[in-house]
Amino acid sequence: MPSVVMYSSTPCPFCSQAKALLTAREIPFEEVNLSMDAEGRVALHEKTGMLTFPQILVDGQPIGGFKELIAADQNGELGALLGA
Repeated sequence: MPSVVMYSSTPCPFCSQAKALLTAREIPFEEVNLSMDAEGRVALHEKTGMLTFPQILVDGQPIGGFKELIAADQNGELGALLGA
């Protein structure tokens, strides 16, 4: 299964909702909390072009935040990305 990494911050209600969705779909993921990591935030921005949280990557490719995760789940793109 492809690797899923979710970059988060605390507090972040959208991060909690994204974790709940991934958990409900039984999708294993690694969470990287960047609350206190300014350099990590800069690196994430360089990689994704986004400054908001969460940011979800599948095999290193950004799919976006919580709204994009929901859309990908609903339209089947998330399953396709994960090889389901």
